[in-house]
Amino acid sequence: MNSLNKTLVVELQAGAADRFPVLAHLSYDPSDPFAVTVVFSHDGRVLARWQLDREMITEGLTRPVGIGDVRLRPESRGAGRELRMEFLGEAHGDGGRHHAVVFAWAETIGAFLHETRRMVAPGCEEVRVDDFLADVLAGS
Repeated sequence: MNSLNKTLVVELQAGAADRFPVLAHLSYDPSDPFAVTVVFSHDGRVLARWQLDREMITEGLTRPVGIGDVRLRPESRGAGRELRMEFLGEAHGDGGRHHAVVFAWAETIGAFLHETRRMVAPGCEEVRVDDFLADVLAGS
C-alpha cells in the first residue's frame, strides 16, 4: 500500500504575535499506522521533523491534548479554525528548551486525516510484533 503525502503552508509564530510561513510536509505510511510524520522546512532547509500520533492530531482538532513535548489545541482565527501545535525540543545552553508554535488550517489537517482513515481505519491498525522484535534483536 502506498504512503500518503501532502505539503501545505503553515505559520510559525515568531515572538508574541508575528507569524511567518513555512512548509509542512505531512506523510502517512500504512506500515506504521499510528503515526503521521511532519517535516517543517523553510527555503529548502529542514527546520524540524516530528512523528506524531494520528489519534492525538484528530483529538487536537476539537480539544486540547498533550502534556509532554507536543501539545495540540483548536483555535479560532477570523472565520477559520486552526490547529495550534506547540513543540518543545532539546535543551539549549541557557537551560531552557527549544520551543516552537505552528498554526495550520484545521480543515486541511482534517482532510489529510480523513484520507489516512480511508487507508487504515481506526481500530484496524496492525502491529507487526514479530518484525519489531526482529529489528530490536538485530540491533543488539
